[in-house]
Amino acid sequence: MKKKEKFYVVWSGVCPGIYTSWTECQLQVKGYEGARFKSFESREEAERALAASPDEYIRRGAAGGSAPSVPASEGVLPAAVVENSLAVDAACSGNPGAMEYRGVHVASRQQVFHFGPVYGTNNIGEFLAIVHGLALLKQKGLEMPIYSDSVNAISWVRQKKCKTRLPRNERTEELFRLIERAEKWLRENTYSTPILKWETKRWGEVPADFGRKG
Repeated sequence: MKKKEKFYVVWSGVCPGIYTSWTECQLQVKGYEGARFKSFESREEAERALAASPDEYIRRGAAGGSAPSVPASEGVLPAAVVENSLAVDAACSGNPGAMEYRGVHVASRQQVFHFGPVYGTNNIGEFLAIVHGLALLKQKGLEMPIYSDSVNAISWVRQKKCKTRLPRNERTEELFRLIERAEKWLRENTYSTPILKWETKRWGEVPADFGRKG
């Protein structure tokens, strides 16, 4: 049986409105002080609720009502960092080796997407992570920058070409198909999403870091 679709009304959050997935709703309310949101069974009901006061639908202290204030991170983010942003990173056991990548919402530290492991290199993972983030944000109509700590990956994305030296063979065929799909997306799509360099030396590890260094 197909899972019934829910509609999430955000009255107070990064961008108030109606969202059709819990992940999208979370991007708007996690880490946002005083956020107010609630799920509804139909779009019509959600639209009526959005036009009304949240007090008509949420009792103070009721479950699923006002979101508690959530710390943005374990520490304080530098003032230069855009908190409502997406950070991406990759990890590789060996280089090449088992590679995976993910995207994390900076303010809430919520994982937004994850892929892998697949045989590859860290730079390829960083490249694919940025493109995955670009495609997801465009699909969802979300406006926020993407942070990456990889100079190579940022450069490859801007050139619309993954300039890896990894040989294409039976072991890497799956990965190269993903690369071709990412390059095709870059050639065929435009986007306004800023791709920003995460300054690790000044800010510490990127929020999407897998924590496996050292």
